[in-house]
Amino acid sequence: MDPILNPYAPGAGTQPPELAGRDAIRGVVRIAVERTRRGLSAKSVLLVGLRGVGKTVLLDRMREDAEASGVRAIRIEAPESRSLPAMLAPQLRVVLLSLSRQERSKERAVRALRALAGFARGLKVKYGDIEVGIDYEPEPGLADNGDLEIDLSALLEEAGEAARSAGTAIVMFIDELQYVHEEELASLITALHRAAQRGLPMMLVGAGLPQLRGRMGRAKSYAERLFEFPEVGPLSLDAARQAIEKPAIDAGVRFEASALDRIIRETECYPYFLQEWGKHVWDAAAVSPITESDVEAASITAVAALDESFFRVRFDRLAPGEKRYLRAMAELGPGPHRSGDVATELGQKVQSQAPTRAMLIEKGMLWSPNHGDTAFTVPLMDAFMRRAMPGQEWRRV
Repeated sequence: MDPILNPYAPGAGTQPPELAGRDAIRGVVRIAVERTRRGLSAKSVLLVGLRGVGKTVLLDRMREDAEASGVRAIRIEAPESRSLPAMLAPQLRVVLLSLSRQERSKERAVRALRALAGFARGLKVKYGDIEVGIDYEPEPGLADNGDLEIDLSALLEEAGEAARSAGTAIVMFIDELQYVHEEELASLITALHRAAQRGLPMMLVGAGLPQLRGRMGRAKSYAERLFEFPEVGPLSLDAARQAIEKPAIDAGVRFEASALDRIIRETECYPYFLQEWGKHVWDAAAVSPITESDVEAASITAVAALDESFFRVRFDRLAPGEKRYLRAMAELGPGPHRSGDVATELGQKVQSQAPTRAMLIEKGMLWSPNHGDTAFTVPLMDAFMRRAMPGQEWRRV
């Protein structure tokens, strides 16, 4: 096949040619956004799932859906190194400036911009990474107390009033939400709760690893009543076949049934892996229809590509002891596993391994589905660890 015409798109957050199997979640968010815009009761939505299930892709598509309906969207990716106020303030400024250009919302938007100026100045000492343009002088006493929980609530109230006066809504789309510090999460939850109580058109659509549920609950006990937590997992068999087959058909190429079945088995229906296999199978096949032998040959290069990118970039961030912990988990299988079983595999007491486990959870490599259980956040990580640290030498380090 001509690699120039290859339709598949493996990549971090890259839109696939066919977004299959996610219509139900998109529908949930579409309804919540529209109810919010109308001032009706609606919960914010937080997508949770492992790496490689397409949360970022889905979040971006839902943002596009919202913007197409006339809603003002804010798009943020939360890195581990920046504060929530620093990420939110510049994006909110852009939205408020656009609302200030409309006659019916100008007055409320200007007031919200004054609140934003006070917010940035009041929190500059505590959050030194806040950098935002000041378009209007702050109003004394408006979102400038220097307390994030109080000031963020005041700021989002003013922004919500500006959106309501314009007949629209402001929706924050925040990816990698598990990296936001719990104190900042608590302030965000409080601000959204206050906006919901006042019926303001302001909501959050977020995405994060499975531990996000627990982090939200620890930040504020009532978070579970304020948010929907739809699970984003591997695709169904039919959706996985559609994700592979439809782009090929659109390009005039067919798959033999056995070839599709082999891709499904190799990828376990995870969206990122489907795109990786699709790309390599396309490049390996000489003619249509694509056969199972084409898939078998391409699987070698697909696995190598995943090892050097998807898996390796996470593996290389780990300390030696953290790698050994993951290797011990891999020895036990895909998981989840009891923490005590992992410690036994390492020949250690469970208490001595608790700091390593905690650090791996903080780095987003592991999560705890239940008390005492430990699971990978990256699909097929157990197989990679066995490839990266073969044999039994890791036990003797």
